Amino acid sequence: MTGLILKLGPHERVLINGAVIENGERRCRFAVISPQANILRLRDAVHPGDAKTPVKRVCYIAQLVLSGDVPAADARQQLLRGIEQLSQVMTDTDSRQHLNRASQAVLRDEHYHALRALRALLPREERLLAAARS
Repeated sequence: MTGLILKLGPHERVLINGAVIENGERRCRFAVISPQANILRLRDAVHPGDAKTPVKRVCYIAQLVLSGDVPAADARQQLLRGIEQLSQVMTDTDSRQHLNRASQAVLRDEHYHALRALRALLPREERLLAAARS
């Protein structure tokens, strides 16, 4: 994650290598230069009870790696399998690009980037699920 820039709003929390850090009164911006730092914005976190849809379940697995609850090596196959299953349903070009980015990030052990690419699919998943319900 070399060169990752985090921008935090007032009182926003972020998990860095297992430590919860809360920003102060003002907005801040800082660079993370450690290549293998595990970072998770808590506002982006998927609550375990909310991981009920396919994209959210794969996001949750990536999140477990970032929080340090699951070793990256243990989650790799599950993440890649989940991304492959999503690619069988989300066949449009834009979704495929996000899934490809997520897959490549997992292979490079860049789980923050994988989570970001997967989170971009959440609105699409919601539209697909809404269309399926009606």
